[in-house]
Amino acid sequence: MTRYFLKFIIILILTNLSFTSVANDKILLIGDSLSAGYGLEQAQAWVHLLQNKYSDDNTPITIINTAISGQTTDNALLKIDTWLKTHQPSHVLIELGGNDGIRGFPVKLLQKHLSLLVTKSQQHGAKVALMEIQIPPNLGPRYLQMFTDSYNKVSKQTGAYLMPFFMEGIAIDSSLMLNDNLHPNVKAQPIIRDFMDKEIAKWLQQ
Repeated sequence: MTRYFLKFIIILILTNLSFTSVANDKILLIGDSLSAGYGLEQAQAWVHLLQNKYSDDNTPITIINTAISGQTTDNALLKIDTWLKTHQPSHVLIELGGNDGIRGFPVKLLQKHLSLLVTKSQQHGAKVALMEIQIPPNLGPRYLQMFTDSYNKVSKQTGAYLMPFFMEGIAIDSSLMLNDNLHPNVKAQPIIRDFMDKEIAKWLQQ
């Protein structure tokens, strides 16, 4: 009797571990300074705040933040294979392109790099979301339109989920921006956290 009881307990434990593993979503965030917490303490940045919220709510989501200030799409391509192999994410969120656009990189090159980042992640078995980045209009309306259209184009070509830009409502409010008018300040971080909480939930339900 004891032997069968122990066997039942072991099976139950293994089953629970299996369900826990399946239920846990591991999101690899590939981004730039907007997600790296530029100008802030890490504890103040939106990614840290959102992970804390998941922990407090017992939401089985882990964010692996590989965002680096100044990162471009070609920089990320040099590292993505290592990130995917190391972290084995179930999902990949790509928040990149702002630095490419600010530096005036060719739009076709941006599209090529984004497509490669998406397809490499998909080939590794991850579901991918592509954030629709927007940039200041310094380089003129034609470049701006081509840049913005790139995200929808890559999304359609690759099947990646297109996620709205978390800076859209923040960048126009100077009270939420650092003095450089490019990066969100500490006051903006909880707003971004709440925005991303909702958008990630929508994505994961797809």
